[in-house]
Amino acid sequence: MPYPIDRKLVIAVSSSALFDLSESHAIFLEKGPKAYKEFQTENLNKELGKGVAFPFIRRFLNINKRFPQQSPVEVVLLSKNSAATGKRVFRSIAHYGLDISRAAFMEGKSPYEYIPAFNASLFLSANEEDVLKAIAKGYPGGTVLPSVVVDDDNDELIIAFDFDGVIADDESEVVFKGSDLPAFHKYEVLNSHIPHKPGPLADLFKKLSYMQKLEDREEEKNRDYQRIIRTAIVTARNAPAHERVITTLEHWGVCANETFFLGGMQKDRILSTLKPHMYFDDQKSHLESEAGDIPMVHIPFGIANKSIE
Repeated sequence: MPYPIDRKLVIAVSSSALFDLSESHAIFLEKGPKAYKEFQTENLNKELGKGVAFPFIRRFLNINKRFPQQSPVEVVLLSKNSAATGKRVFRSIAHYGLDISRAAFMEGKSPYEYIPAFNASLFLSANEEDVLKAIAKGYPGGTVLPSVVVDDDNDELIIAFDFDGVIADDESEVVFKGSDLPAFHKYEVLNSHIPHKPGPLADLFKKLSYMQKLEDREEEKNRDYQRIIRTAIVTARNAPAHERVITTLEHWGVCANETFFLGGMQKDRILSTLKPHMYFDDQKSHLESEAGDIPMVHIPFGIANKSIE
């Protein structure tokens, strides 16, 4: 029996993150909402191109194909379009075979207020202002940054996270910003036995861990089972500050498949090999890929983002 929505892992996504709306958005900016609506109506049966979040969302929905009885995940469309202009978005969803049926069309208003109504553990949007409003309300939002869209036939979903300010709160970043690296290390060693409080994407990370436990059970039944979810933590921390990360995850009863303590190394050195379908970080300076082909999401949370609030 499928899970009710309040028990599912739900991701809310804007049409601008899921599809390439650059052409229609340019018309909206240049000629206004009437011309935008006419353009969408004229192109109703022309599918939209894939957006930066498309490969991530497609693979995320494949979790339900692996577990059809539970159908434990869902994607909800939260859009600034009207229901009328949203017709093209839903036809594009159908064209690509995405199992998305719930939506909120706000006709120009930001949809962020409906994140908790849909039980969403993440709101992905290309609109930074909407994401900032969501984070200010304590909702889990992330701004999808422009990148090359790569969507191959592989169904494995690889998701990578920074730790501080993303999975955990920014307590340690506050210490680091207010002093220096030795003081930060000293603080983390003294508090290594105390788990961090949850950050904006803690619920997403915890629920992904539960999905991986479903895969654990399948693997026990069938040793040839091919897993489709892989998680990674890519943090600038190194020893001795690593232990508190492990303490936090153990306290929550979760873990990552791969954990990288980089000690200030450039994160692209790892990400270019890992090739995640989405990487989440609270610091824009870490959201850089030399090849420009790694989907990056900025989480504008905590002390690292005080200047943009």
